[in-house]
Amino acid sequence: MSLPDSLNIPILRNIFHPSDFTPASEAAFAHALRAALMAQANLTILHVSSDRDAEWMEFPGVRAALERWGLLPMNSRRSDVAKLGIHIRKVQAVHPDPIESVTSYLAEHVTDLIVLAIDQSKGCLPWLSKSVATPVALESRQMTLFIPKGAAGFVSSHDGSVSLTNILIPVASKPSGQAALQAAVRMAYRLHRPIGVFTVLHVGEEGDMPDLHYSDMPGWQWDTVITQGDVVDAICGTAEEIKADLIVMTTEGRHGFLDALRGSHSERVLHKTPCPLLAIPAGGFIASVLEAESESRATTPQS
Repeated sequence: MSLPDSLNIPILRNIFHPSDFTPASEAAFAHALRAALMAQANLTILHVSSDRDAEWMEFPGVRAALERWGLLPMNSRRSDVAKLGIHIRKVQAVHPDPIESVTSYLAEHVTDLIVLAIDQSKGCLPWLSKSVATPVALESRQMTLFIPKGAAGFVSSHDGSVSLTNILIPVASKPSGQAALQAAVRMAYRLHRPIGVFTVLHVGEEGDMPDLHYSDMPGWQWDTVITQGDVVDAICGTAEEIKADLIVMTTEGRHGFLDALRGSHSERVLHKTPCPLLAIPAGGFIASVLEAESESRATTPQS
């Protein structure tokens, strides 16, 4: 089965990366930059610290990274970045509270993907001194890519290379995992990964396995795992067993990007995941686009 032409059309236009520019955020920056290149998108980098004046040079060196990755010649000019199809914007926080800076930005700017580093040991973002526990009334429902502190992830900070061959997709009857399946296919295709395995995990009875559409992806196979037990333990255990490079899962999305940090399976997965996690809020614009795209072409999964 041939791939749908829609996979060639980027659906991400605006990517947002808040950071304090510490080493813990370097891997997240690399993933944000690679995502912008993949989608030919705008990338906004927000310096969340406002307790001191930030020099422009303190922001991650986009051109230096692109030169190191072999995508720009040495001593390139700022205008050369736009030739790669991306636009970079660097913004200084305007609020002393990092969360307020982030939510204020998101309330005023359309954002399709947020890329964040997560400190699993503290249960919070590296630039926060305490766990994110207070609900934030944010209804924008942005898709978020979380990169655990200390994890290299699937994008090399050194040379920009991508190592994405095993993607784990936990699914349940609610919310629908359809968007997560299609997001995984899109990433494999747009990142030009020639071979790999999509592992669909259902924790529960075999008869409760949701009915989903599986898009064909040449060089990639679909595996299905059905198991019993604690959902989070099953997800993280399977991720370790298959050496997952990425977990993609749909979340309820009640409170935007902070939803995955509070009171849900995804919150608990974030505390234990050995690899990056892409959280896709159900009911959001991106989820709707992915669901419609996946239903246009479907194939039967392999067990």
